[in-house]
Amino acid sequence: MKTINQTLLAGAIAAVLAAPAFATNGTNMTGVGAQSVAMGGTGVAAYYGSENVIVNPAMIGKGTGTEFVFGGTLFKPNVKNNGLGPGNNAYETSDGDTYMIPAISLSSRINNNWSFGLGMYGTSGMGVDYGSSSNPNLFRAMTSLQIMRIVPTVSYNTANAGIGFSPIIQYGALDINYQNMSGTVGSGMASDLGMGYSVGGYYDVTKQFTIGATYTSAIDMKYKNQMNSTTGAASGFRVTGISDNLEQPAEIKVGAAYTMGNIMLTGDFKQIRWSEAKGYKDFSWEDQNVIALGLKYSGKGYWLGVGYNKADNPIKSLAAANMMAPGQYQNGAVNMFNNVFFPAITEQHFSFGGGYDITKSVTIEGSVMYAPEVTNTVDTSSVSQAFSGGMYTGSSSNTTKHSQMAYTIQAKYKF
Repeated sequence: MKTINQTLLAGAIAAVLAAPAFATNGTNMTGVGAQSVAMGGTGVAAYYGSENVIVNPAMIGKGTGTEFVFGGTLFKPNVKNNGLGPGNNAYETSDGDTYMIPAISLSSRINNNWSFGLGMYGTSGMGVDYGSSSNPNLFRAMTSLQIMRIVPTVSYNTANAGIGFSPIIQYGALDINYQNMSGTVGSGMASDLGMGYSVGGYYDVTKQFTIGATYTSAIDMKYKNQMNSTTGAASGFRVTGISDNLEQPAEIKVGAAYTMGNIMLTGDFKQIRWSEAKGYKDFSWEDQNVIALGLKYSGKGYWLGVGYNKADNPIKSLAAANMMAPGQYQNGAVNMFNNVFFPAITEQHFSFGGGYDITKSVTIEGSVMYAPEVTNTVDTSSVSQAFSGGMYTGSSSNTTKHSQMAYTIQAKYKF
């Protein structure tokens, strides 16, 4: 047990120090853990083992013993942007293209009704690196958001139902810096700790059919001098009304799982409430409705799974044709910030994976996720007009392109 505790502590430190990840449903990962990722990010009503603590705390009540999982994800985003200003500029590729995201989970049955779990995950993040770009209209923009959660969990279950609760300890770090005509804007990375919770439940309608639901609270975070309109990133482009708060939004999830022999079908619906989250709502992000589907085949000593995840782009494009029109300079600056600095615009995600029992106690699992390239163009006319001192009165736009690959591998130990 001492060895396990030391491993968990080391994993927590690694997660805190991990580089930012380009997540997929907005800034959030579609799924955490090899099985969840392979199955499209589902897990509200499907039992995958200890990795369920991050999706639905009640589901660990379906476990029968003690399980420890250690693994991680290699995340490979490909982001390109053509800069700000009139005309068609050549696309520059962000140097932020390789990130490691650790994941650790533990679950153990206490008695016939109670189970305990603990998860430590990198759950959300974003970042671009145009520091070496030759395009001055990309401002040498560099952003880095890291979100890591420690999730202790307790679950109570009966023969065909269960409830669970997880207090959430969240560590976040944010760094935004860039160069404009006045010089470098940015004060180095700032971090914060926040608290929240997740509560969930499941019900076995029949032995083959399970439904589940969970709610995760919003967690407010404040990153000193990173975003605000006085000394932070917003000040360099005269964007008003922005504070240093960047809140991880609340989430509501419902799901179902149906088993037919060796085949399990899963489906989840999730709403991510970006429009209510501090910071994100200031940049006009909209709520995301996420649909996730999965199919799993379990053989003797192995499993195979495929999944699909769909969520619309949460970033709203604002009207910004004329800097003299009320609010349209601000709109153009917000459009530019979203598209250049925080382009979390991917929509469709295809995944597959599998696991193999090396021994009765050890299983190796892996998954691959692919998000096809999405192109997003926003109106930045008012900003280009303002930068030219009113000499330019025409239209301009900014375009970003974003695709992703993610490779997850983990080892599962059962006791």
